[in-house]
Amino acid sequence: MWTLTHIKNKLFFLLIFLTACTSAQDYSSVTVTKVIDGDTIILSNGQKVRYIGIDTPETRIKQGNRFIYSPQPFALEATERNRQLVKGKGIELEFDIERVDKYNRTLAYCFVDGVHINAKLVEEGYAVTYTIPPNVRYTDELMRLQKDARENKRGMWGAYSDITAAEAENYTNQIRRVKGRVLNAYNSGKVIFLNFGNDYKTDFTVVIFKNSFDQFYNKGIDPVNFYNGKIIGVSGKIRQYNGPEIIVSTPSEIEILSN
Repeated sequence: MWTLTHIKNKLFFLLIFLTACTSAQDYSSVTVTKVIDGDTIILSNGQKVRYIGIDTPETRIKQGNRFIYSPQPFALEATERNRQLVKGKGIELEFDIERVDKYNRTLAYCFVDGVHINAKLVEEGYAVTYTIPPNVRYTDELMRLQKDARENKRGMWGAYSDITAAEAENYTNQIRRVKGRVLNAYNSGKVIFLNFGNDYKTDFTVVIFKNSFDQFYNKGIDPVNFYNGKIIGVSGKIRQYNGPEIIVSTPSEIEILSN
């Protein structure tokens, strides 16, 4: 009978094995054979690659135990732009700390003829930054490009206006920029919550997970005290947990609009 320790050890070595397999792949002459959506592709060697550091609107959403085709706003535009940039072309991959995600997709920064595709999609307004530590190499650059795209209303930023925290529940699974005042903040030890309302079960929340705490602490920021009471703007995919929420991982993803 397996104990919990045995199961954890098995999962650990499986992860090491998968990472080793990915590292051993030859990417010197691969091409892109299929574009899944705005941030995921399949290569000629059979590998599925998920772009690091960005997120694009989904073409499929999960209902129960299956995914159905239900493109979110700007999903088709992002998919088509990704296809224009990479389909049928030779691609170079640059890796960060973690090379494989929980879905066994290869995680990489992708380049075609020297053009950084992850950054290009953000620059043109087809993608939003989405940082998951420890893969943070290009976070500052991507945030700079996103701000420029938003200020110049490129892509989705020209198609959709900012929304308030009170409106966020109407945009589940969509990428939007949400603005509002942090009414209170709380650190559970595992998660920091920046709450925009008095009822965390229904109101909009910005969520910072424990693996991202050091991204703030290393810059002298205690999120609970630093953001409490301030009007901020955050961009990302609105997910529904208790109420609507956006997950952030670095201080650069939170823009202070007013004290």
